Amino acid sequence: MAEVLSVHRICCIGAGYVGGPTMAVIADRCPQIQVTLVDLNAERIAAWNADDLSCLPVYEPGLAEVVGRCRGRNLHFTTEVNGAIADADMVFLSVNTPTKTRGLGAGQASDLRWIEASARTVAAQATGHTIVVEKSTLPVRTAEAVKEILSASQVGGNGSAKTFSVLSNPEFLAEGTAIPDLEDPDRVLIGGEDPQAIEALAEIYQHWVSPQRILRTNLWSSELSKLTANAFLAQRISSINAIGALCEATGADVKEVARAIGADSRLGPKFLSAGPGFGGSCFRKDILNLVYLCRHYGLEEAAHYWEQVVDLNSWQQQRIARLVVSKLFGTVSGKRLAVLGFAFKADTNDTRESPAIGICRDLLEEGAHLAIHDPKVDPSQIARDLGCAASASADGLGGDGSWESSPSDLEAVAGADAVIVLTEWASFRDINWAVIASRMRRPAWLFDVRAITDATAARAAGLRVWRIGEG
Repeated sequence: MAEVLSVHRICCIGAGYVGGPTMAVIADRCPQIQVTLVDLNAERIAAWNADDLSCLPVYEPGLAEVVGRCRGRNLHFTTEVNGAIADADMVFLSVNTPTKTRGLGAGQASDLRWIEASARTVAAQATGHTIVVEKSTLPVRTAEAVKEILSASQVGGNGSAKTFSVLSNPEFLAEGTAIPDLEDPDRVLIGGEDPQAIEALAEIYQHWVSPQRILRTNLWSSELSKLTANAFLAQRISSINAIGALCEATGADVKEVARAIGADSRLGPKFLSAGPGFGGSCFRKDILNLVYLCRHYGLEEAAHYWEQVVDLNSWQQQRIARLVVSKLFGTVSGKRLAVLGFAFKADTNDTRESPAIGICRDLLEEGAHLAIHDPKVDPSQIARDLGCAASASADGLGGDGSWESSPSDLEAVAGADAVIVLTEWASFRDINWAVIASRMRRPAWLFDVRAITDATAARAAGLRVWRIGEG
């Protein structure tokens, strides 16, 4: 057994959807460790430090309670990056790794500029021996570049020695359930070459995770495992959506099909709910990264296979928008459509790659006026995602599409020709359809893209109903 290094201070670079919840749970379960999250975004740090815990920049059920227990005790948020790194025994890199928009690999490869910048900052500011942990989702062999940057600064400017160990510790969080996922994980994956560093990180997790769930691999296996996990999950979503379209054409019911195949112990029931396609920060980005890596290594057939998962996801969103237009007499120009849900899934305020964005953009292109209601997404975020400001009313027949933010579902549906459920928020499951229908223009439609509503009650209220995956 390797000797375990002592970790008394942790610094995490990046206070976003991964870094924030992860460090909060570590601080909660390891009160003897001082945990500091650093971010150059002063507005974000101010939100983490706000007295009102409902103002945290990340919405996750249970997160506010964890932060409330630890903040000011052993959980700190600051923009002072250099000092936090210098004091730390372990530094987590949890910065954004978006898809490149230009240059080599544009549209597929990950943009690693923030990882490189973070590694250079760590190299410059660290003192003594520092364990550097990749937490961001990264292409396989990214650690090689991180190690090269760090090794170039093994001796400080004043001649003092500094050394580094690099680990890969990918996150496997599902937004909306991040706190339960952290507190009771299926597994914790640690990849590395330094046994002492590996055991130092493992010892932290062992404060609340059973040793059997802590997996140790080499660096490259750990990096690739995260991409592979997301690719397999996204593949299931695209597969069930393809079957859902076939169910609609043949009269089958995708929920019944999913229940039948999910009962097979080789498959299991998870990720078999038909819907508008996958969203979030990881799935599309990670699959395209996998496509790029396959092509880089000359595996064109494998690249094409994974590319189809993304293509089918885009097709599903376009199909839904076309279907709405078709059902509303072939045009939505000037019509008010109530959109319920804009986050990519329930219990999060994250809209990154949300299926709602593509569907709403297509409907705006057709000239619709959208009244959008989401319990947690700020209207300013919707404006950024749609690329246009809100407008109080439709532009009229033949005009350009427009949208407005509605504080409730009742206000959204007033005078609407259709209501479109795009996010599976619990509040949308128990809607009073008699009240909703009474406020809509007839004939009125319910398009349930998540198959969560009471279709029988909606029909009884006089609405025409389309539910995904039902013939």
